[in-house]
Amino acid sequence: MRARQLFIAVASITLALTACIDHRPTAVPAATAPTLTGDPSHPGATQGWVDTKLYFGLGYADKPDQGISEARWREFLDREVTPRFPDGLSVLDVYGQWQGKAQTTPERLRSKLLIIDYLDTQQNRDKVDAIRTAWKKLTGDQSVLRVTQPADVSF
Repeated sequence: MRARQLFIAVASITLALTACIDHRPTAVPAATAPTLTGDPSHPGATQGWVDTKLYFGLGYADKPDQGISEARWREFLDREVTPRFPDGLSVLDVYGQWQGKAQTTPERLRSKLLIIDYLDTQQNRDKVDAIRTAWKKLTGDQSVLRVTQPADVSF
């Protein structure tokens, strides 16, 4: 009987200790983890890069069947944006509104927010301006809001 009690005690302690062990997968140490670096578009650390956000109005929020469709937006993205910045970008769906001086109510717009991080050169700034110009030509919009800030980027 004593052996049975000893067995139960050892089994209980083993079970309790096993429950305390962290069973999550361990992270790969930073020194051996794969990284995407080694070329100018994927630097390990940057200097002189900027983060640019462009806001594109697609049409009135309360009239989703009018304005620029999702398919038309993607055509614009594929034709005007990606060839200029093939190394990567981000697009978010956003809701925007603004009210002109002569308006009594705000305009509410379905919008896209395009985020591009790049080396701050005149050539890249010109590419951003070309994207804005192409959008205004396509839609007849008066503006594409641009916000550009310095950025520390690494991959």
